[in-house]
Amino acid sequence: MLKIKGAERLFSLYLEPGFSMQAFSSAVEALRLANEVLESEIYAWRVVSDDGLPVRSSCGPTISVDTSLKEERGLLGKTGWSPSVAVICGGSHPLAANRALHGWLRECRARKLCLVGIASGIFSIAQTGLADGRRCAVHWEQFPSFVEQFPRIAAVQAAYEIDGDTYSCSGGDAAFDMFVQFVREDYESPTANRVCEKAVAMTVRQPGDRQRLPLHAGAAIHHDGLLKIIEQMERHLDEPVALEDIAASSRLSRRQVERIFSQQIGRSPARYYLEMRLERAHLLILNSQLPIVEIAMACGFISASHFSKAYRENYGLAPREARSEVVERRRSGHGTFAADAPAPLPVTRSSIGEMVHAK
Repeated sequence: MLKIKGAERLFSLYLEPGFSMQAFSSAVEALRLANEVLESEIYAWRVVSDDGLPVRSSCGPTISVDTSLKEERGLLGKTGWSPSVAVICGGSHPLAANRALHGWLRECRARKLCLVGIASGIFSIAQTGLADGRRCAVHWEQFPSFVEQFPRIAAVQAAYEIDGDTYSCSGGDAAFDMFVQFVREDYESPTANRVCEKAVAMTVRQPGDRQRLPLHAGAAIHHDGLLKIIEQMERHLDEPVALEDIAASSRLSRRQVERIFSQQIGRSPARYYLEMRLERAHLLILNSQLPIVEIAMACGFISASHFSKAYRENYGLAPREARSEVVERRRSGHGTFAADAPAPLPVTRSSIGEMVHAK
């Protein structure tokens, strides 16, 4: 087996409270299978928590760790113990700033380590400023609040992204795809392919691949023109573009666009565009503290009353009622926002209109 790059890799995997068990296990399993394929312990990992105690995952079970963040920071630069990759394993909810974690991340970057953000873990990296100017993958549910908080980062709704020494993935099984990429970087592609075969992974996404099907799509869409139109809509949710202009840029007539949407998605383009904007507004209501009127503006509605009417028709209740319900669920410990789950971070108002949209 021909080795392309030199050294073995040691991964430090820091677990945030409420981390995604699926994403964490997918990442570790990719490394374990790589060792199996290589018939050698090429890849090693050390699991870290803030205080060295087990960490509860988003689905309930706790994971034991190897060391505390303080002890892990002390290992940086020590031969045989210092990692080459620092990974922040997050979940569905970004956490408030953690000074100790930020200090570790800054020292890791100063020592030329790769930084990896999984799911909401990318928020922790973004809070340090170390991802400014980088292209980062963000889960579609967290995307609206992320682009509001971090306008200097080129956030995209991709499965995973690699920009220099900064790696990011949206979570779930995209973590497997991204960690297989580490194997591909270190060894020839056949090695990575054998890892996928062992995992019964028929397809592995590449950096920049879409992380989910377009809204309401029940199956894969193979019409390139339709995908380009949807991507244009995604880029212009704050200032909607006329359908004629979108169609013209895709070299399709309006009638052709109407027919393709009806056949493949079961909606008119105008209705689909509206529902995309409402979905983003809904996510901002759930995951930010922005005033309703500013959410309306950020999602391309000309007035709060127009937004409220459209939102009620789509979700069955007014925006303020939806936010009140979220607060109540968080207090009671029921539903999406459990009492022991981290609360969504506040979104600043200064970046309205400066959002970086996915291509």
